[in-house]
Parts: sequence; C-alpha cells; structure tokens
Amino acid sequence: MKKSFLLQNLLSVIFFVSLISCDRPTCKNTNPIFNNYQPVSKEYKLELMKQLSIVDKSKLRYWLKEYTEHENEVQLHFYIQSKELCAVLVLNIEQWNKLERLRETKGKGRFNAEFTNLQFEIVQDSLNPKFVYRDFSRIID
Repeated sequence: MKKSFLLQNLLSVIFFVSLISCDRPTCKNTNPIFNNYQPVSKEYKLELMKQLSIVDKSKLRYWLKEYTEHENEVQLHFYIQSKELCAVLVLNIEQWNKLERLRETKGKGRFNAEFTNLQFEIVQDSLNPKFVYRDFSRIID
C-alpha cells in the first residue's frame, strides 16, 4: 500500500512537471507592424529582420506553430519569443537536415514543441525577403 501511494504521488509530480515544461510562455506583442501584417508579408519579414538585429539572439526561444505548403514551397511557422520580441517566424525549408520525420508527418505531433538553438539564414531579397532553415539542436516536447 505504501509503495502504491508513493508511486501515485511520483507519477502525479512527473505529469505536472511535464505539463508545465511543454507550455510556451505567453507573450504580448506591442509592435504595430506585427499586429497589422501577416507573417508571410514583406512588411512583417522586414520588421522581424530589424528586430532580430537588435535583440539578444541568445535569449530567443522557438516553438513550432504550423507546417504549410505554398506555391511548391514548404514553410514552418515558429513562435519566436524573448523579453523583447513576440512574433512569428516563417522559415522556408530548402534542406530537411534533422527534419525528415517532421516532413513525413507534416508537423503533426510536433506543434508547440520547442526547438532549441534554431538556426536560419536571412536572405534579403528586395522582392521577397525570407528566412531559410539551417539546423537546430533538439526538440523539446
């Protein structure tokens, strides 16, 4: 009986901790450009590029928001957050390095998972600036 009670308590604690660790912290955007434009728009991307140039990149965190296919291009949308930034980052996927399983499932089962050390390249094209996926360290579900 004692073992059963101890095991129940231990499982409850593990469950509670796992619920907390999976949640993305709430953030409130105060940037009018992010409020008035879609993340795929040129205006939004240019503003995000500007914000990324001034925030502490080591404090940025990323959670998978959605998987989309648009005009034969696959894009992964990430919530991108820090103390100074609350936005959505749309990554174009040209190489599937470490994302093969995500590609097969089209993101299902990974939405709201945190991607640590997400790396991407900023391509500044005057017609359509974009962010291109390069790598990440790990996924935290």
